[in-house]
Amino acid sequence: MWISQQSKSVCHDAALNLNFIRRTPYIRIFKCAAFDQSSIVAFANLHQIFWQNCMMDLHSAILPLDDAKQLVYRAQQLGKTVVFTNGCFDILHAGHVQYLEKAKALGDMLIVAINSDASVRRLKGAPRPINSEQDRAYILSRLKPVDAVVVFDDDTPLRIIETLLPDILVKGSDWAVENIVGKDIVEAHGGEVRTIEFLDGRSTSGTIEKILKAYRNS
Repeated sequence: MWISQQSKSVCHDAALNLNFIRRTPYIRIFKCAAFDQSSIVAFANLHQIFWQNCMMDLHSAILPLDDAKQLVYRAQQLGKTVVFTNGCFDILHAGHVQYLEKAKALGDMLIVAINSDASVRRLKGAPRPINSEQDRAYILSRLKPVDAVVVFDDDTPLRIIETLLPDILVKGSDWAVENIVGKDIVEAHGGEVRTIEFLDGRSTSGTIEKILKAYRNS
């Protein structure tokens, strides 16, 4: 099947329209691609346009789970590797940032799920979290390695992992791989589970202790 120059132009213009990208699953555009040399080149260009505009539109977003699912689906349809991690990320420090940089380096897109305030309190007790879920999500969404943030209220991110089905699931090296929540789900869908070393001597609890000690001694 031959794609006309006019059709290529229409597809190109549509791909530049972000609202069109939101409304149109990528697979519909794929169906209009011909497999002669010129149309394959045009399709490759369209592929890149879709990815760039998708990232421009949704980069650093705080998303509900349904929107995050659509984002992950689009990325995977474009052949991109989606990385997922989760945590409380209460008082952000250099260890967090380095961890997220290493996680992003494993793929093309990094989705970070954070525990809601209620979830943090159940896991760590009062008076945690120090920073609200809104503040934590906003700060994370402003970081260069992070492409989207999702807040979850459960004790574990299992439901989010089941919904998003990332290609790579990442946790800190303090977790044994066999104990990582969502491991079986990700691996059953052909993904992999990785651990990343933390920056030594950095932690939220350590930061809190340093602050308390400084004020006690002042």
